[in-house]
Amino acid sequence: MLAGVAVLLCVVVALLARGGGPTPVPAPMTSSAPSAVTAEEDARLARLFSDKATGVQVEGRGEVARLLADDEEGGRHQRFILRLASGQTLLVAHNIDVAPRLDGLAVGEEVRFFGEYVYTEAGGTIHWTHHDPGGTHVAGWLEWNGRRYG
Repeated sequence: MLAGVAVLLCVVVALLARGGGPTPVPAPMTSSAPSAVTAEEDARLARLFSDKATGVQVEGRGEVARLLADDEEGGRHQRFILRLASGQTLLVAHNIDVAPRLDGLAVGEEVRFFGEYVYTEAGGTIHWTHHDPGGTHVAGWLEWNGRRYG
């Protein structure tokens, strides 16, 4: 038994001397991800638009092009238009009865999103940008100003 411990100790010392040890894990991607990721996201959204697809879970980012009045009919929704790097525009309809409002959001700011894409002639709508209180739909979110809303 003592010999086994001595052998194990020698192996550990040899690994440490060679610079062995845990393999570094890359840091998670942040919102300043390479533009190739944005291009892939935008290309997928462009395909969904041209295919007139509806009900597809998507992720992306865009710049706020316009702030709209809240939709007060039924569930209340904060609404704004995002312009993607490709030029495509999306209406974001964020349910503020279920998730917090993006208070202070301004034109020109970047917003990341994960929600459901619905085709419209104007470019599409992103909704389900929040958790589902009923637990039957994929949870979505918006990221803005270093905070995730959902």
